[in-house]
Amino acid sequence: QVQLVESGGGLVQPGGSLRLSCVASGFTGFTLDDYPVAWFRLAPEKERESIERESIACISKFDGVLTYLESATGRFTLSRDVAENTVYLQMNNLEPDDTAIYYCATRSRSRYCGSAAFQYSYWGQGTPVTVSA
Repeated sequence: QVQLVESGGGLVQPGGSLRLSCVASGFTGFTLDDYPVAWFRLAPEKERESIERESIACISKFDGVLTYLESATGRFTLSRDVAENTVYLQMNNLEPDDTAIYYCATRSRSRYCGSAAFQYSYWGQGTPVTVSA
């Protein structure tokens, strides 16, 4: 059973940085390099409204890095350490609007990235990020 565990969230002031980690396990016969891994987020007030999680970016061996969230361009960087089965989301110049629960996700039915939450079967529990002075 594939499991994802996020970490690295916390409270940061506007303009600050955080690096989120997503550690994957349970790939039988495969490694993280064989699957796409995406980051999503959901602001607390939107979770109560049952709004779908917002896609940020995805990394895969076949797509490279795809950025879906326009406001992340130039501020967020996605990278992967295959040996450690870990995907990182480096977030710089954080803004209050970045406050959300951040989730990583992967899927086994396709080797390519997808931009929608429903395309992913495996999710971590999320790590909270709060950007506030």
